[in-house]
Amino acid sequence: MDLKARNNVHVSGEGPATLFFAHGFGCDQNMWRLLAPAYARQYKTVLFDLVGGGNSDLAAFDPNKYSSLQGYADDLVELIREFAEGPVIVVGHSVSAMIGMLADLAAPGLIAGHVMVGPSPCYLNDGDYVGGFSRQDIDSLLEALESNYLGWSSTMAPAIMGSPEQPELGQELSNSFCRTDPNIAKHFARVTFLSDCREELRQLQTPTLILQCDEDMIAPISVGTYMHRVLPRSTLRIIENVGHCPHLSQPSASADAMDEFFKVQGF
Repeated sequence: MDLKARNNVHVSGEGPATLFFAHGFGCDQNMWRLLAPAYARQYKTVLFDLVGGGNSDLAAFDPNKYSSLQGYADDLVELIREFAEGPVIVVGHSVSAMIGMLADLAAPGLIAGHVMVGPSPCYLNDGDYVGGFSRQDIDSLLEALESNYLGWSSTMAPAIMGSPEQPELGQELSNSFCRTDPNIAKHFARVTFLSDCREELRQLQTPTLILQCDEDMIAPISVGTYMHRVLPRSTLRIIENVGHCPHLSQPSASADAMDEFFKVQGF
């Protein structure tokens, strides 16, 4: 299979390491446009779309393969082996942070570092763990998405984006949701919001930067602090930002945290 066409891969720059930018639910690689270009001046950068998103090959979408996040993680391993040079850092937004983690565990030693932007290993509250949502919340979200995907997208996207002083970003995310094939989006939403990667998270030994917004309806600070406590080689940076997409609404703050992490790790 042509991996470049399957995942709509775009490679730029050159340097001592390769950065793979992985987008979140309902998005595509364009969501990295305010962050990735600067890194192409220092590193090799790889932008791609998850199968089912953006301009990926929709014919490659197999509901059985992608019935769990592992299917996407296996794709990422293939992309890294095909396009990487030097150490690999995976910059994963939201659900793609966990996809990057699963890729790391599936191919130990392949990934040298992670930048996790608004990550969550589990969205459901569970005992002392505060993921941000009750099971009823998730069921209601999935039912709304199932019954009226376009309506759900136009309502939820601005809330997910946050950044009320930049309403155009909320509209952009809504448009991105609406461009996604509804059936694939519904499938991916169920896989995303019902996933629980907490046990796998405990196995990750790779240096990880956790970028957490101080007001995020999808991944509250409780999740970031939990991950920082569980991951033995993690750095937690809190960004002052309302919303789930600091790489769009606070790209400078995101880049500053990444640059500091890269310097410390020697990337």
